[in-house]
Amino acid sequence: MFRSVIQSANRVLAAQTLSVFTSSQRFYVTAPKRFYKNAGILSCDGKYEITLDNKKLKTPSGTVFQVTNEPLAIAIATEWDSQKDVIDRSKMHLTTLCNTALDNPNKLMKQDIVNYMLNYLPTDTILYHSSDIEELYKVQCVEWDPIIEWFNERYGADIQKSCDITQPNISAKTRMNISKHFLSYNEAAMQGFLYAVDTLKSVILTLACVDKRISVEKAVELSRLEEEYQLKFWGRVEWAHDLAQQDTQSRLAASILFIHFHSNEHIIKEKFPIT
Repeated sequence: MFRSVIQSANRVLAAQTLSVFTSSQRFYVTAPKRFYKNAGILSCDGKYEITLDNKKLKTPSGTVFQVTNEPLAIAIATEWDSQKDVIDRSKMHLTTLCNTALDNPNKLMKQDIVNYMLNYLPTDTILYHSSDIEELYKVQCVEWDPIIEWFNERYGADIQKSCDITQPNISAKTRMNISKHFLSYNEAAMQGFLYAVDTLKSVILTLACVDKRISVEKAVELSRLEEEYQLKFWGRVEWAHDLAQQDTQSRLAASILFIHFHSNEHIIKEKFPIT
């Protein structure tokens, strides 16, 4: 009887173990196969839609995918045309940005994103210099300090770098000036800023890139300055580190394009108002 109780307990334990093991397994969604031959664009009531053969592209929420200018529509159609046997959405950054702007899954208002930027600024990557590593500190001063100086002059800011873990002070004047600048953009463009800042971990580098003070490649290089310095000593896994850098450049390039597409649209409407 005692043995049967033990056996029964063992069976229960085995079943529980199997259950835990099964529930802890990871199941990955298979990337969908390409189901269309051609991607195109269609003009409709002053907006542009993306077509996959004869079907209109829709957002994840089921809304018809529409953008407000033709160059952006062409770029997105190109993303879909560049897919091979399967659709790799992780590399379709413009499509992702448009889906986010159209569906707004997090229900963010423009002011919400502006507040996020202002709160992110004290943690900006290029404001933190490693004074305990002399060689790295010198490189940071050479590469980052001119961008900080440009930022202060361009936006009427007074941000100072930090050489320890202390957060730099962001004055009310700086917050007001940066807030006004961001509020001059429309909601869609602000989604591009959000994507870019999260990619670079830097509001300052993002604005420098948008203002064409530095290139996309340079912005990514500056955001990875400390990592690249450390790789000199610990070694570089080429396929991994190069892939990460290229992915960051791809994400940032899409963000900057997205911002400019919507910014140019705003400028055209302001310069040539429809009467």
